[in-house]
Amino acid sequence: MARDIQERIKKLIIDSRLPSGASLPTEPELMARLGVSRNSVREALKALQAMGIVEIRHGFGTYVGPMSVAPMIEGLAFRTVAGHYRGEDSLLQLLELREAVETGLIARLAGRVPAADLAELDALVARMEAEAASPEGEVRAETDRAFHATLYRGLGNLLLGEVLEAFWDAFHRVRTDLVDVPPDPKVTCRQHREILEAVRSGDALRAEQAIREHFGNIRTRLGSPVPTDASNRSYDR
Repeated sequence: MARDIQERIKKLIIDSRLPSGASLPTEPELMARLGVSRNSVREALKALQAMGIVEIRHGFGTYVGPMSVAPMIEGLAFRTVAGHYRGEDSLLQLLELREAVETGLIARLAGRVPAADLAELDALVARMEAEAASPEGEVRAETDRAFHATLYRGLGNLLLGEVLEAFWDAFHRVRTDLVDVPPDPKVTCRQHREILEAVRSGDALRAEQAIREHFGNIRTRLGSPVPTDASNRSYDR
């Protein structure tokens, strides 16, 4: 029953062509339209809010939500950490999923990245090199994230961009706790420079090999054991 009400509200949003931020019918209107009780409507709306499909603004009403992938990121992060502490290869599985997506996309980008994006990627690799040479000696996660986001931006696929961000965010939010072997900043810089040069040259095979080497390096560092203080660590970084 609860699932059915959720589906009917989602159908209402779709059939009415309501965009994010649009106002939904009031609770009494939904009750009359769906033929269900107030509690049933409220429970359905709460469930849809948890999925990011609707947004309940107390005192104002209910609106179509941002429909973001944030709930998916939370689920991926929690599942990855919980599985890792149970002795499963959940972090490796998440990495392989991201690798499969990026490897499948990189050949399409070879020789097709706009000049403006190439210039931005050059600047990001230079920033990585500066960060690696700094006293901290570490490439910042934000710089790595910006590189991959800029790399695939030219494909013009908004959903793809959100999914890649979800994979990236889930992995990087937990990897600091789960991987005891830190990355070598010089290797990180070299590999990102190679990815950029391969894409710039238009060599699809070279670009694919560069991506595989990059992920292979990360995979090598995932062999560390489960931390003994796992119960004291938070998955939400």
